[in-house]
Amino acid sequence: MADIDIDVLVVGGGPVGLATAVECARHALSCLVVERHQGTSTFPKARLLTTRTMELCRAWGIHAEVEAAGLPRETTLAVGVGSSLTADDFHREVAPIEAEAPNSPTYAYICSQDHFEVILRRLADSSPTNDVRFATTMTKLVQSGDGVEALIEAADGAVSSVRARYAVAADGSRSGVRAQLGIATSGPPPLGHMVSIMFDAAVLPRLGHRRCALYFLRTELPCAVETVDGARRWMVQTGYDPAAGGSIDDFTPERCVELVRDAVGVDDLPVDVVGVMPWLQQAVVADRFRDGRIFLAGDAAHVSTPQGGFGMNCGIQDAHNLVWKLAAVVHGQARPALLDTYEAERRPIGDRTVTESLNNALLTMEMMEGEVSMAEAVAAQARRRRSEGLVLGFCYDSAAVTDDGTEPPTVDDDYRDYSPTARPGHRAPHLYLDHDGHEVSALDLLGPGFTLLTPAGSGWAEQELTARVPVAAVEVASTAWAEAYGVGTRGAVLVRPDGHVAWRTSQPPHDARVLDPDLF
Repeated sequence: MADIDIDVLVVGGGPVGLATAVECARHALSCLVVERHQGTSTFPKARLLTTRTMELCRAWGIHAEVEAAGLPRETTLAVGVGSSLTADDFHREVAPIEAEAPNSPTYAYICSQDHFEVILRRLADSSPTNDVRFATTMTKLVQSGDGVEALIEAADGAVSSVRARYAVAADGSRSGVRAQLGIATSGPPPLGHMVSIMFDAAVLPRLGHRRCALYFLRTELPCAVETVDGARRWMVQTGYDPAAGGSIDDFTPERCVELVRDAVGVDDLPVDVVGVMPWLQQAVVADRFRDGRIFLAGDAAHVSTPQGGFGMNCGIQDAHNLVWKLAAVVHGQARPALLDTYEAERRPIGDRTVTESLNNALLTMEMMEGEVSMAEAVAAQARRRRSEGLVLGFCYDSAAVTDDGTEPPTVDDDYRDYSPTARPGHRAPHLYLDHDGHEVSALDLLGPGFTLLTPAGSGWAEQELTARVPVAAVEVASTAWAEAYGVGTRGAVLVRPDGHVAWRTSQPPHDARVLDPDLF
């Protein structure tokens, strides 16, 4: 008999693993998270939370806490290009918040990973069904027909046996679980060996109106610069070439100070180097996202370049897609075949996200090589900062979605432009409406389970739609909502626990089983 018996074992306690635990708690699954590091990240590896991730933060009740820990949108959601932060050739362009604000009750936000993980860990720890263990290493993982078995070792050497129904590998780009399963990755060779230099310095007083989320600088050694806390803590990212004799050992404290001063453009700037972290810039996707009862999520499944800020966010969407399906199977509301839709839905999205991050990286490399002017470079970078088409406009196509025969909306640029639609497979659109005397977003009507949205008095609220899955019916007294969702006056929309539309009709109530009987 195992020392620990749980529903879901999560390997990796970064943002994706912690998000998985948060979702497990929402769906009444017991969860154990094991993370080999002593604590949450001390390095701000990622900073951007996309609009969709911020929507999840609203659903999790941590939206205000995240914004308090992050940086003001008004001064940071901009991009800058120059030969240094203080050079005369510096150009800045602001992200188009006003143009994209109608798409969501929130918007993308800068909150560095080291702060975000602390918030997620606190939330995950707050659930009595979660057991989050840092300084704990998984030393063995095998699976049988009805579960997985693992051994975990604490920092003091104590070993525990674990029995879980399913396991989620959220153990990063060098995933040991993925390697153990023999799952290969596909993609181009690494783009380069990179190094992040975190430092403290009085940079902010020298910037004036040049504050940005991200700076691309054509310095002696081309680099990117990011603010971490909006005050004294910053980060420089640059590269080195081992084929030309370069090494991480070249980045001595003295050399790091030189690079920081060169980036800021102040030769005598007092600089305190806080840390140096090497990493590999790559864009690859796992050939499979599942092996039996083990699922890959986050960087274990897809590794993006940092350009665009998609990697962590895409991984959090993996967790949001997967956990409700695990819960439906564990709770006897769905057949195990539902779990096949995880890879069917998330791998195409992961692949596209990685490809777009690669396109951003190639654009940055062209810019750093001086092939375009500073003004052209900042305009190109600003255009790629707008990515709501990718972030909000993606559509799932699987047996867990019932096609209604309609065509997807057309847009000029499906990376930048988002067109709201309640077509099955798409994220249920946001719009403000009056509900029970309060102005709310349509997204606020959605619970952690299946939600049926229908015009008041349509009759659909009394209809049995599924044989096994509980459905919460919400009647909406808004003609604007009915028009936006394409249901007329008598129709209905069934929204999945992950906020994507499963089924839609504009017809009055009729006897219907709206989900695939092979899955539910």
